[in-house]
Amino acid sequence: MREQLRDIALHISWRHIAQDYFPKSVPWFYQRMNGVDGRGNHCEFTTEEKAQLRGALCDFADRVRRASENII
Repeated sequence: MREQLRDIALHISWRHIAQDYFPKSVPWFYQRMNGVDGRGNHCEFTTEEKAQLRGALCDFADRVRRASENII
């Protein structure tokens, strides 16, 4: 997942995305982003969680767009 989001990865607070949009811990979120859990096992977002992440990013993009439109 991290590779797919490489273009924006440094510009987004993934901690805030995790806290605001997922009912899981921040380490859980980062493990899915990196594809490896705390024990070195492969893990990834489920299909539903990927849809949730897409929705979170779209919501965030809309918020950024609205903020930019308020710049006078």
